[in-house]
Amino acid sequence: MLKARVPPDYPPAGFFSPKDNDMPAFKSDFLRVMHERGFIHQVSDETGLDDLLLRETVTAYIGYDATATSLHIGNLISATMLYWLQETGHRPIVLMGGGTTMIGDPSFRDDQRKLLTPEAIDQNIQGIKKIFGRILRFGDGPSDAMMVNNADWLMKLNYVEFLRDVGRHFSVNRMLTFDSVKLRLDREQSLSFLEFNYMILQGYDFVELNRHYGCRLQMGGSDQWGNIINGVDLGHRMGTPQLYALTTPLLTTSSGAKMGKSAKGAVWLNGDVFSPYDYWQYWRNTEDADVERFLKIFTRLPLDEIARLAALGGSEINEAKKVLATEATAIVHGREAAEAAAETARQTFEEGLAAETLPTIDVPAHEMDAGIGLLSLLVRAGLAASNGEARRHVQGGAVRVNDQAVTDERRVATLADLADNGALKLSVGKKKHVLVKAE
Repeated sequence: MLKARVPPDYPPAGFFSPKDNDMPAFKSDFLRVMHERGFIHQVSDETGLDDLLLRETVTAYIGYDATATSLHIGNLISATMLYWLQETGHRPIVLMGGGTTMIGDPSFRDDQRKLLTPEAIDQNIQGIKKIFGRILRFGDGPSDAMMVNNADWLMKLNYVEFLRDVGRHFSVNRMLTFDSVKLRLDREQSLSFLEFNYMILQGYDFVELNRHYGCRLQMGGSDQWGNIINGVDLGHRMGTPQLYALTTPLLTTSSGAKMGKSAKGAVWLNGDVFSPYDYWQYWRNTEDADVERFLKIFTRLPLDEIARLAALGGSEINEAKKVLATEATAIVHGREAAEAAAETARQTFEEGLAAETLPTIDVPAHEMDAGIGLLSLLVRAGLAASNGEARRHVQGGAVRVNDQAVTDERRVATLADLADNGALKLSVGKKKHVLVKAE
């Protein structure tokens, strides 16, 4: 099935997927690390790319559309690929989609993305830049990272010239066979002409990056395979050197759930939209069967240390989860924030303290004085999605106020519930806690 996604009139030599029986023995440090840590899903020409990485410093890129002020965990997989690319001596490019965000990637979506203004896109790019400052090393050296914006060339295109010089190389028949398009049409969801042009622009990005920066490799999630191969094909037709494609799996948990969702919604990487403590807790709650896999992908620990942690049995696996949580949080938020989150969790769970660094919400003092219904407060604190869910938590005995179990769903919280630190500790289960303060 994976091979069918490759353009039929330009099959890259040596197409490889880890599902194949014969695993290649990679010679280059980068592909070996990618393979050992479980990053590789598809490679357009593993032998050619392996030889290139062995011979010279290779420039590779991953593109990120600026649809929000922060990236999320799904993006962290590809961002980590750029980290290992740099660590093995090659040059990463972070491509910000200032131009392509104007259209929106239709891949595997049921409807068109909301169109953003140029001002909103620029604001989102500023938010996204923060995370890469922690993950990559930027500068002017041969392996220092670069951040570029495809608006620099896409917004200057002459439409008729672009159709003549670039559009003529794309087969609509072939584009209709890509899963990202085909699934949309099979569901009888309209695909606008605007969206259909997205894959052409992404392919053109690859050619531009090769011309200006010598970029030879594009990486991304497996849902981008068709778009990336379009760029490889376009480069071939427009006279670039051989270009390459590499994708990583779209990860799910061992229970089949999609990664990156929490009780509070998406797990964002910027601390101002998803706190370091919540981020730490997300990893601490990893399912047992996923610990080794996530340690390989989302931490920088040596593989022998990961093997030791993965071998822990019984309740000891919780220690491995704490290591996963701290190391994953350190990459995104810094070591100090990660260790503070770990200490907050230790105090909360092991000592029963209402640590000041727990997530906090402020409630107007006059509302607390009048009394706020417990169900409403649980929803406001992000511990339940609705009053109905909050009621079920109470009925199930999962809710506590200041570490005291609550069984009355009609209970109200008042100023009298505030502890000496001026906060009420609201809990659902053993791992979800929020401090409520009156302002």
